[in-house]
Amino acid sequence: MSFVDYADTIKDGDTAIVFLGHESMFPVKVQHGSKTQTKYGVIRHSSDLIGKRTQILYSTDISLITMMLELKPGSIVCESGTGSGSLSHAIIRTVAPTGHLYTVEFHQQRAEKAKEEFQEHKVEHLVTVKNQDVCKNGFGVSNVADAVFLDIPSPWEAIGHAKSALKIEGGRICSFSPCIEQVQRTCLAMEEHGFTEINTLEILLRVYNVRTISLQIPDLGKAAEDNSSTGFDSSNQSNQGSLYGILQQGTAQFKSGVPLKEMVGHTGYLTFATKSLF
Repeated sequence: MSFVDYADTIKDGDTAIVFLGHESMFPVKVQHGSKTQTKYGVIRHSSDLIGKRTQILYSTDISLITMMLELKPGSIVCESGTGSGSLSHAIIRTVAPTGHLYTVEFHQQRAEKAKEEFQEHKVEHLVTVKNQDVCKNGFGVSNVADAVFLDIPSPWEAIGHAKSALKIEGGRICSFSPCIEQVQRTCLAMEEHGFTEINTLEILLRVYNVRTISLQIPDLGKAAEDNSSTGFDSSNQSNQGSLYGILQQGTAQFKSGVPLKEMVGHTGYLTFATKSLF
């Protein structure tokens, strides 16, 4: 296993980090045929680890990208890089049946794997996969795209090619970057190429556990005031004790929302912009 060279999938002999929670994570050396026992069950190295793909975009990011790029059936989209293809499939489902996706992947192995998956899923007629460097060679199309999406290490180097791929009458662009320094350089490049409406967003999804709880009705000191209306003799100590007991035993049900102890934190920054018509 190399900690310098990038690999698309987990291979036999690699070291994988098993994450069971913030207080429970440990390294595992992947060996074909081996098993790792956890409190949630067994992890089979052959079927559960070996061959698995790398990180993908979360559905929250994908949904915002689809909305902010104004994608719809018939849209033409350019994307780089293809990666695991999670966003590619979401784009294809959105632009179908008359739209098209042009996706560019720098790594040949990932590009070939993406082609195979598109064919298996019977969407190859809606997508064109190219294996090339988008920062040097662009997307291979000009003035046809309604939207462009960039998920590459140096998106600022591809802004010029993205502008050329967008339609003359304008279009939207989105860049996904995990580091704020990448965002700063990308925003500067967008300004230099005449893009407008530049803004950067980050999604932090916080899930709440809504449950019904029973709370005791508090004694607010009205027992003595209500004695006359209830027929109790205020001079009778036993009556006062009975009334106090009734109020103390009363309960009411409420809906309570409590955030989960664990949540997905920072995934990346989404920078959006619009190609200027002038």
